[in-house]
Amino acid sequence: MRRIFTRFTLLLLLVGACYAGWTWRDRIFSLTETLFPPPGSSEPTPDPETYTVLSDDLEAHRKRLGQRYLQASSETARIEILAQARDLLEMSLPRLMRCWLGTPWDFNGTAHEPGAGKVACGYFVSSVLQDAGFRVEWAPLAQQASQNILGTFIPSDKMKIRVGMDYHQFLSEVESSGTGVYIVGLDSHVAFLVVTSGGEIRFIHSSGASPYCVIDESREEARVLRSSNYRVTGNLTASKDVIRNWLLGEKFKTLTL
Repeated sequence: MRRIFTRFTLLLLLVGACYAGWTWRDRIFSLTETLFPPPGSSEPTPDPETYTVLSDDLEAHRKRLGQRYLQASSETARIEILAQARDLLEMSLPRLMRCWLGTPWDFNGTAHEPGAGKVACGYFVSSVLQDAGFRVEWAPLAQQASQNILGTFIPSDKMKIRVGMDYHQFLSEVESSGTGVYIVGLDSHVAFLVVTSGGEIRFIHSSGASPYCVIDESREEARVLRSSNYRVTGNLTASKDVIRNWLLGEKFKTLTL
């Protein structure tokens, strides 16, 4: 009888362990990758020279498109120019972000260009947007909670707030929301999500987890995104208002609470 009871107890423990492992699989995976990073990984080098060229080139394109928009004689023509501006931003923003790769992270980092010191997640987002031609309040924006950073650009009804959602379900929802450059806010983090026409999702951010620098990660590698319980997203480049304000050099007033 005692032997049967012992076996039954062990079976219950095994079932419980399997259930717990499945329930917390994303967090376990994240912790494992943090403790045992993949071999052979190396940090890229920041590229401030290319960054400056890209920023200047994008600004020149923005001004030309802005003039065409103001001179357009029909709504159809203006809509076409906004579409061109969106394409330009969706091509240029990820290039600007990747010039920061390898720039060290620090919670108090305020670097304003790639490799020029350490950069916190909010300052990375704010700097990239400012250098892409968005007239933002650089430091006030960088210091806001992630939902306020996102709310500076798009209204709350255009945001998607998810708490406790399964990671793969979250990614499917983002992918189905369409291509674009998103801002994503997490438990205590803010970053970019880039969704391509081919369905690829890139998580680009100044990471406060290993390797503690600006990194560009695939959906499989994005352990900070995976482990967060809270996620708020908004597609910047899908918003005609955001594109128009960027095109015309309008100011983006920082949302504060």
